[in-house]
Amino acid sequence: MADYFHYDPSFPLALIFFVIFSLSLNLHVYQVVTTRVWFFLPFLLGSLFEATAFISRAISAKEAPNYTVGLCMVQDHLLLLGPTCYSAAIYMLLGRFIRYLDGDKFALIKPKWLTKIFLFGDITSIVLQAFDGGANDKTDSSHNLTATEDVVVAGLIVQLVFFSMFVVVAGCFHYRFSKTSVVQPPNWQKFMMVIYFASMLILIRSVFRMVEYIEGPQSNLQAVEVYVYALDAIPMAIITISFHIIHPSNYMRGLGKTLSKTDSETSLASPHV
Repeated sequence: MADYFHYDPSFPLALIFFVIFSLSLNLHVYQVVTTRVWFFLPFLLGSLFEATAFISRAISAKEAPNYTVGLCMVQDHLLLLGPTCYSAAIYMLLGRFIRYLDGDKFALIKPKWLTKIFLFGDITSIVLQAFDGGANDKTDSSHNLTATEDVVVAGLIVQLVFFSMFVVVAGCFHYRFSKTSVVQPPNWQKFMMVIYFASMLILIRSVFRMVEYIEGPQSNLQAVEVYVYALDAIPMAIITISFHIIHPSNYMRGLGKTLSKTDSETSLASPHV
């Protein structure tokens, strides 16, 4: 597998991002466990995928030019699936935040359906993107290579469409709720801003991956490593760090009584959060 990559992958860069995502994962585990915001677990899974992808990439960099196929496939899969887990966590986060604010009537899609609809899109995207892994395997026939890439592109398009719809739904709720006379908790708009910010970064990354697969292995996007970091690794690292600073538990405490205690969809942390 000497030609799996179209460049010599950087060991230092892969190691740096492994450390970033590993440290972030451990801090997120601590924050989730201590605040009991269990619905944020998919976000942790995303960071685990990212960390595993970059340690696999670091090992591959040391193997050049005789790469282990399994390690290459692991990083290909996980670099696609990690951000999908981030988007799933953000979908769930908005649904709970709307209920937390008692803002059901201001939502374009009711929270109980919002999470289900967008998670359906996310799961569909995950299933389609899971066909990746042989896309850069030069031992495959060109026919199978094209078919695999087409399926992955379809998964990325599904993710892009659903996430774009999600941003519209979030923006609609934000506008309607900001215009109401209902008492609004402090800094709720700041929390919405981090949702938009994370959404924008995920959209940028999704467009990059979609174009990368459409253009194929001869494109600059696959031939130059800097794009993987500038348009994927760095945006995802910024997202995971942002949610340390503006953590859901910091913006969902004190108003728990507005939620139905019997509604599993909207149950949050314990009273100690």
